[in-house]
Amino acid sequence: MKIEILGTGCAKCKALEEAVKQAVSKIGGFHEVVKVDDIVEIMKYNIVSTPALVIDGVVKSTGKLLSVDEVLKILKTF
Repeated sequence: MKIEILGTGCAKCKALEEAVKQAVSKIGGFHEVVKVDDIVEIMKYNIVSTPALVIDGVVKSTGKLLSVDEVLKILKTF
């Protein structure tokens, strides 16, 4: 599973990245976690606000700082 955190480096983007890493460590297995901060790459996802969470190319959340539990819930649907 490829998990992308889209954001230019704001505090919420960094916090979402940390929440995702914690969630991934809880579920185990191999998951690629990538931080995308290139605005051109972010624009390809056609999102309005960051941070955004993308899983296997599908935007799952935008403009919201998710908790570890919220990220876990999303990851378990894949």
